[in-house]
Amino acid sequence: MKKFFLSFVLASALFNQSKACAWYDPDYDYFNLFTQNIIRDKSLTPFLLTYSSRFYEDEKAVIPNENIESWQKYFGNQFNYRETEYLVNHLPLQALNAIKTGKTSSEPILAKLGNSFYNKYKEGIDYLIEAKYLEPYMRISYVESPDSFYYRSETDNKNATNLDYDKTLAALNSLYNSARNPDIKLRYGYQLVRFNHYTRHFEESINAFKKYVKPLNIKSAPYYLALDQFAGAERGLGKNEDANWHFFQVFMNSKSLKRDAFVSMKLSDSASFNNILKRAGNDKEKTMAYFLLGYQDFNDPLPMMKKIYDIDPESEMLKVLGARAINELERNYLPVYYYQNPETQDTTGKTTAQPKVNDKENSEKQELSLWQRIVRWFKSIFGSKSSEKTDRSNDLSDKQYLENPDRIPFYNKAEYSYYNNDNDKPVNYLSDLEDFTDKIKDESKDEFWKIADAYLKFLQKDYEGSSEVLGSIKTNDKNYQSQIQKMKMLNDIVSQPKISSDFEEHLYKDYREFFEEKPKKMETDSTAENFGYEEYTAPSTQEFLKDILANRYFLQGDDAKSFLMNNQLSDLRFNPNLNLAKKLQTFFNKKEKSTFESQIIAKNINNVGDTEAFFNLIYGDFAMRNADFANAKKYYEKAVLFSGIPLPDGYYDYNTGNFVKYENTSDLYNGFSNISGLIFGHNVWESYQSPDTISMKAEGFTNEFPFIKQNMNKLELADVVLKLKQTGKSKGEISSKANQLIGNLLYNTSVLGYYREVFVMDTDNSNGGKYYFGNDESPFRYYYKNYGSNVFIKPDNFDLSIQYYSNALQNSGDKEQKARILFQMASAEQGKYYQWEARQPSVSYDDKNWEQKSKQREIEFANMKNEKFRTYFTQLKQNFGDTEAVKSLSGSCSYFDYFMKK
Repeated sequence: MKKFFLSFVLASALFNQSKACAWYDPDYDYFNLFTQNIIRDKSLTPFLLTYSSRFYEDEKAVIPNENIESWQKYFGNQFNYRETEYLVNHLPLQALNAIKTGKTSSEPILAKLGNSFYNKYKEGIDYLIEAKYLEPYMRISYVESPDSFYYRSETDNKNATNLDYDKTLAALNSLYNSARNPDIKLRYGYQLVRFNHYTRHFEESINAFKKYVKPLNIKSAPYYLALDQFAGAERGLGKNEDANWHFFQVFMNSKSLKRDAFVSMKLSDSASFNNILKRAGNDKEKTMAYFLLGYQDFNDPLPMMKKIYDIDPESEMLKVLGARAINELERNYLPVYYYQNPETQDTTGKTTAQPKVNDKENSEKQELSLWQRIVRWFKSIFGSKSSEKTDRSNDLSDKQYLENPDRIPFYNKAEYSYYNNDNDKPVNYLSDLEDFTDKIKDESKDEFWKIADAYLKFLQKDYEGSSEVLGSIKTNDKNYQSQIQKMKMLNDIVSQPKISSDFEEHLYKDYREFFEEKPKKMETDSTAENFGYEEYTAPSTQEFLKDILANRYFLQGDDAKSFLMNNQLSDLRFNPNLNLAKKLQTFFNKKEKSTFESQIIAKNINNVGDTEAFFNLIYGDFAMRNADFANAKKYYEKAVLFSGIPLPDGYYDYNTGNFVKYENTSDLYNGFSNISGLIFGHNVWESYQSPDTISMKAEGFTNEFPFIKQNMNKLELADVVLKLKQTGKSKGEISSKANQLIGNLLYNTSVLGYYREVFVMDTDNSNGGKYYFGNDESPFRYYYKNYGSNVFIKPDNFDLSIQYYSNALQNSGDKEQKARILFQMASAEQGKYYQWEARQPSVSYDDKNWEQKSKQREIEFANMKNEKFRTYFTQLKQNFGDTEAVKSLSGSCSYFDYFMKK
């Protein structure tokens, strides 16, 4: 049978399970406002809620190892925990042998105790010497089946079978019998059980436990280490239910072995936890069994929580399940991102170039777009569309504002529900959990439940009730105190429907640390090296507050502040927005900013070169798109100091498959300069990735307009268009040609044109979110977060280019030229159809009649296209079919050829 490398397969499985992308971590999809690891029993930390890996990990939550603690006690507490751990697990074998032979050790941990150390702890040191000798071999021998599907890749092939079985057993037996200290004797018993297990002498391992370990009747750390090996041997003999019960005993009684014991239980018996519950004979065992059932089947934890509560209201396992449940709720009520707009795509129907490899700006846009898709499954937590008035709160009173879920779109008004894996029926979650915590908080001695109850009230938007509960808590626990203070601050800020200047000062005075940026680290992996990604850090309370304020500012009509809470000024170029740009400029020029405005908000007005030039460039671009050429020139006159959009280092050559670095970027289009005169021409074929000298062709009459340069900046371009417009006011062929060139400019800079990047603050025409036919509404409904990926460029007005083409058509007496103009008008009309089509509702894939409705939709679209959007194609076919222009266009445009023949 063909085999694959096991290490590769396992790596792939882990990659696919925990990450969609190298930088993606699902535990970063929420703010972690409720710090679930405030539980006091840190041995249960791995069983808190995580989506990133199999178990929850917290570097700060050190799980105490009772084996190290027992050694610490054996050595008379002369070492602290870390020193003891080093002595037992890391001190070289040679160092122990040295002090045994009377030599002075260079190890600081031994040197500080002097030469008498060995004599005082002889039995313990001798055991550690033997254990350190055995340890490199203490792994089970892997026996591969001849039909195994995998090759195994081992970095160290040592295992227990490399030792002489009889000699090792004899030595361990002798050491066991000679040991006088019962704890050391127990440790040798553990080694005997483990050695037999790892050499696959399973029966002998079980007998060793019964002979050497059990009779000592010492249930300390080494006992559970031995019991874990005993259970493994039982599993090796196929006694899975017994093995599972003994792994359960390890799980229940050991702090440091809980995670491994849990994995072993799952591997031993598919019905493991139900069988354990059947065998549970006392309250402690039943409580732990209920916990495992609640943990394993985390669909509705409340039934198991209630059973645990009936047995032991103070159980730490009860708190773990409660913390997991609250964390699950938070992820769905307060996601970091939500999907604001439909997926965008290039619907031009044309061949477009892909984003250039190693182009940082394009890389960032693609990353954000992918991120959107990853988190799309989050339930939207926002209400209905806000008013389009400047003050989007619509002058609601505070009380009305707080009671209106559509006006406070930061929380889901509906009770949270999820789907049970068995029957896919929605299960009520939040209200039941709140009832449970409200009951237990009054009976439990642990303030955890009051904190939990306050947090659930916070999620329910009962900020007054939450604050009241928090105010009643008296505790000396530092973790609890930190959580309480954070929640008091959250209630204070989130309960504010409007952010006044006075409240801003309160924010800066009392909560400044939550708004101060911390430096981000650069990733050190290959992905960062190739694309320059910053390390993606877990969402913080600070970021949650920024979202809240961004939302409040948005509803108040303070768009500039809303934008700058989540974005830098330079991000505006990803989605140039006229009204937003004006508000940002007003805020930039505001002389008397409050402390909060100047220290927290204004710091995101980052370097865009000359800021006034940056804004005026945007205004000029909008004027050009609207054919307001005179005003465009005025704006461009104020934008001449624009330093240019950051350019990529190079481009990807699709012909060679190589990344080509630019040697000189001074002649590249940078947002203002280096615009080709071919922008007044027409496309020869529809290929965006080809050079403009191949895709575009100048009109044959451009020599009649000598003021058109082969290379222009936007000020010069606007001046050229104004001269053409003046010429177009006359009559005859010269007027026709001038109007045609203006029509070409407007079409060529539209979403369909080769130069579609020129008036949307981009550097090239590569495919991306800017080039789609969306509706006229901005996707930003609640705030401007993630501005660069929630793409919206105001749709082109194709009627403008059609109007100039119409003027050209009326003034032309050349039939061939009229055919060419009509084809350009037909192309612009096609753009109007794409816009109409994009606004039509799609058929849901969930619709049982999806196929039938989709076919009917296609028929209706085709009819609409022919009835409303084929005006100029029809004129070409009826009146200009005999022209050379039409024949040439039919040969180069397959769609037009199809239309002419049908």
